[in-house]
Amino acid sequence: MLLFGSEITLDFVARVIQMSLTPVFLLTGLATLLNVFSTRLARVTTKADQTIKDLASAETGAAEVLRDQLVYLRRRSLALDIAVILIAIAGAATCTTVLLLFLGGVSGGLVGQMLLWVFAGAITCALGAIAAYAGEMLMAGTGIRAELLHGARRHLSRHHDS
Repeated sequence: MLLFGSEITLDFVARVIQMSLTPVFLLTGLATLLNVFSTRLARVTTKADQTIKDLASAETGAAEVLRDQLVYLRRRSLALDIAVILIAIAGAATCTTVLLLFLGGVSGGLVGQMLLWVFAGAITCALGAIAAYAGEMLMAGTGIRAELLHGARRHLSRHHDS
């Protein structure tokens, strides 16, 4: 069978399909990361909602700590937003890679160069998303340690005052 001046054989189609499987496996990994990022974002949102509720009935000293916590949660949510956006772009670029593999199989030439750039973009966005997620995880760890330290100080001051 001829398509765009090239003969299409069963071996040729099988080779194109095999080449497109690697990006599909990458897409599966990206979808898993997107799920992780979304779950983390939901947790941050829940914590922010609770902090806002607590702020409504907080005394002056506690209100200042809660406002600081909201600023901190905002930074975490921004890092996760960046991770989600980059992983979504990486997923779209990976899908485009698969499409270009199929198109390149029948037309060649310029498609091969586009394929390299799009796949490189997918990998770059995936790396950026992982870096943003790592940043959010570091913020989360720092926040937990700060909360523990603040709680320990409160506990010690109560114990000392007794």
